Amino acid sequence: MNEYKSDKIRNVALIGHSSSGKTSLAEALLFNTGATTRLGKVDDANTVSDFDPEEQRRKISISTSVVPCEWNGYKINLIDTPGYIDFAGEMKGALRVADVAVILVDAVSGIEVGTELVWQYCDELNLPRVIYINKMDRENADFDKVVDQLRERYGKSIAALQVPIGKESAFKGEVNVVSRKAFLGKSEGAIPTELQDTVEARRGQLVEIAAESSDALIEKYFETGELSEEEIRTGLEHGVAGGTLVPVLCGSATQNIGVDYLLKFFADYTPSPVEMPPQIALHSATQKEEKLNGGDTGPLAAFVWKTQADPYVGKLTYFRVYSGTMQSDSRVNNSRTNGEERIGQLYVLRGKEQLPIKHIYAGDLGAVAKLGDTSTNDTLCDKTHPLELAKISYPNPVYSVALTPKTKTDLDKMSGALQKLVDEDPTLRVYREPDTGESIMAGMGDSHVSVAVQRLKQKFGVELLTSEPKIPYKETITKKTEVQGRHKKQTGGRGQFGDTWVRFEPLPRGAGFEFTEEVFGGSVPNQYIPAVEKGMREIIARGVLAGYPTTDFRAVLYDGSYHPVDSSEMAFKLAAHKAFKQGIPAAGPVLLEPVMNMEITVPDNFMGDIIGDLNTKRARVQGMDQKGAWSVITAQAPLAEIARYATDLRSMTQGRGYFTMAFDHYDIVPSHIASVIIEKAKKERAGLEEEDEE
Repeated sequence: MNEYKSDKIRNVALIGHSSSGKTSLAEALLFNTGATTRLGKVDDANTVSDFDPEEQRRKISISTSVVPCEWNGYKINLIDTPGYIDFAGEMKGALRVADVAVILVDAVSGIEVGTELVWQYCDELNLPRVIYINKMDRENADFDKVVDQLRERYGKSIAALQVPIGKESAFKGEVNVVSRKAFLGKSEGAIPTELQDTVEARRGQLVEIAAESSDALIEKYFETGELSEEEIRTGLEHGVAGGTLVPVLCGSATQNIGVDYLLKFFADYTPSPVEMPPQIALHSATQKEEKLNGGDTGPLAAFVWKTQADPYVGKLTYFRVYSGTMQSDSRVNNSRTNGEERIGQLYVLRGKEQLPIKHIYAGDLGAVAKLGDTSTNDTLCDKTHPLELAKISYPNPVYSVALTPKTKTDLDKMSGALQKLVDEDPTLRVYREPDTGESIMAGMGDSHVSVAVQRLKQKFGVELLTSEPKIPYKETITKKTEVQGRHKKQTGGRGQFGDTWVRFEPLPRGAGFEFTEEVFGGSVPNQYIPAVEKGMREIIARGVLAGYPTTDFRAVLYDGSYHPVDSSEMAFKLAAHKAFKQGIPAAGPVLLEPVMNMEITVPDNFMGDIIGDLNTKRARVQGMDQKGAWSVITAQAPLAEIARYATDLRSMTQGRGYFTMAFDHYDIVPSHIASVIIEKAKKERAGLEEEDEE
């Protein structure tokens, strides 16, 4: 692989709904540029970008991969992303380092939930975009219908740059509306007579939008009502880079029709790294923002956008250079850790193939193996010029499982393997739930978590069993009470004596636990008061109703007594335990459950079903909003009711709905539900006690 400077590089993310043909398009582009000698097929599990065993088994993309191709003096970094919503984090990483997004849309299905989602992500980043209507050879493929649907949804910035020749199985090429030339494979010809009116109509739409890209062009357009071919090209280039024009192309990636022109289109019309707005970096030492000019000679700023764990090669770090030059066998600084990293051999990646290279210049993508403490979202820079680039914002997980190691060996290796997995995929969270004692893995859906567990087994030889996590309930009190907690024990010799009077008071939700003392006249000596607090903090971990932690209350030690010989810290700790066990049952104890904020996005026609289902889940619908043909419902619901909502929503909306979820607060569990939970907890404790006795 040759080295390229910024103006000859194009960073193109292939995004879209699952199965819209992103990987097939990448394969066709690789094949047409001579990077591969055969056209890989997803169904045959032999593509360059889907090299992970899980991807080949499932026949879907799971990870983002970089597949660069060289064409006519240009290097086009194709970034092939997963379309399945569970792996949206991978796609967000790709968009962070791309300069243009190609959104693939199925010619039969048109706009799908994945199309909406990727469009939203592009909006967040102000990323230039191009639409490629794929699968034009399929039955019921309808180019005009999809273009009209896109214009209706996303406005008049959408303009067809091509018109297809032939329909469905007779699809054989396309007409370029700028040059008014027809292309059938590699041959060029005249526009078929029956398409001339369509081409002129689409050309008119394109000219109108292209003219709006600059004052000079719009002036000329108002004067003459037309633009020259060269002026349209200028308008196209400016319009794509500025986001005011979204050109629509068409083809069939699997049949390799309408793919060749894409390469020319990328070179002519999509922005190079130097034509993109400058990246803003924060100088770590001065805390001032700097604009990076994107040149090779500027201060080094390389952004880590992906990390891949490999049990044999070690950690592989994917980066994009935004300023300066990365060199093999050099040293750089990590602005997050302020530590030095030794850069060994640099690579350009093509799928799983690692092509050695000496320099990676500004604007290009590269990789390096075996960095020490560098992870996704870090910035590599010069030690004398520490810079920090904007991080990728990942969606919150919505689906969790509890993890149990299958064997003792799995337990020993589990922690390290999970850490490597989370380094590789920042949308995965692994944590220990302190209230239930379970190890939890949270991800974007059941497929996401299932793939992660499978990878642990394949890559690191760690086998884990999964189960539904316990809900982290808590307990609290609803009224004030005062109680004596007295611990007295005489066993011959020195005895034990601690006497406390404690007042329990409810606190507002989310306040946690407070301990204060109002002891007068030394009825409890100062040296024993910390022991009372310690005893109270120990005992609140096991509540009186169902054994869940007790929270949102205050314990006030206001009186007591002591014995000059028999009192000790231990005696006062145990006295605090007794006060809790006697006082809390008298203070109106109730069970609390976590309540989540939800934002659910579904096609209009499903809204009634979703609202009805939420009502059965004890949810409170707080608002409904309209975004085009989509309804956005905001609600709050108890975690116990929506722990598996990712699966429920997909089945209710035929896979077209998606949602986000975040913890909001704890609320009281209705008494009829609480009694079932308490009864179940008692049985579990009784079962554990029986096991202990055996």
